[in-house]
Amino acid sequence: MTDETTPVAKTRNFAGTPRVALVTCRAARGLDEDLPLLLTAFEAGGASAEIVDWDDDEVDWARFDLALLRSAWDYTERLPQFLAWAERTAARTLLLNPLSVVRWNSDKHYLSHLSRAGVPVVPTTFVESGVDPLPVLEEFLAHDSCREVVVKPAVGAGSRDARRHARADIDETLAHLSPLLASGRNMMLQPYLESVDHEGETALIFIDGRFSHAIRKGPLLPAGAPSTAGLFAPEHITPRVPGADEVAVAERAVAQVPHGKLLYARVDLIRDDAGAPRVLELEITEPSLFFAYADAAPHFVAASLARLAASKKR
Repeated sequence: MTDETTPVAKTRNFAGTPRVALVTCRAARGLDEDLPLLLTAFEAGGASAEIVDWDDDEVDWARFDLALLRSAWDYTERLPQFLAWAERTAARTLLLNPLSVVRWNSDKHYLSHLSRAGVPVVPTTFVESGVDPLPVLEEFLAHDSCREVVVKPAVGAGSRDARRHARADIDETLAHLSPLLASGRNMMLQPYLESVDHEGETALIFIDGRFSHAIRKGPLLPAGAPSTAGLFAPEHITPRVPGADEVAVAERAVAQVPHGKLLYARVDLIRDDAGAPRVLELEITEPSLFFAYADAAPHFVAASLARLAASKKR
């Protein structure tokens, strides 16, 4: 596989203790529960890890051997700036997941790619900025018998600017859509799958291309509630053993990423009205990996350092 990190890996000197940047953002400081576990695991693995904000202009990214994207959760508010940072950083050090993955995954239009590849996804209709949303909404409702509609941004995270609306509340749905579209954001319409109310979501975590562990997320969009005002909606997380059908769908989704084997991935699934798992999101840019619910941080660190070692040989 060829990616944007290859030229850097040929020229950098990796002698001595590997230096790792765990990339976050100011708004996520103290909120990413994975980071303390990763700091400990990297130290145990013989590396020096440091938590760094992606938009800190004082950081010399070339002093790190590896920049590991973890909780840059505010990138959705300024995607062009974030992608420009990722491009600059990938030219100075090894960025994981790679720049090509970040570009592909930072906009949820990737769901269309997965659907065309035969991966069962939650049915999704995109409403592009500059388009009158009413005809799009009417066509969506004509083809989907859902009782509630989920509206959320195509570039978004943490359920920010996402809400569920009753099917009949056309005016309320348009009032949600219109100002976001007017601000230049592309939006999505999805049916609200009612199984989430009692089963929640299943999030399956993959490390180095293989399934590692899973958790259950409780419902994130209460009926009638406004969008979250925080960096992400409050989450109720518990461990979960996924069904074999969920693992199979998640593996199919990860296999369809057109950028080779990933260091990390998280596949969020919801069961549809027939009980079949469908992909809600494929998180491969900056997902929480929920290391507090499985002893997987050492494996993640070992896989990260193996990628770094392999980059030396290119």
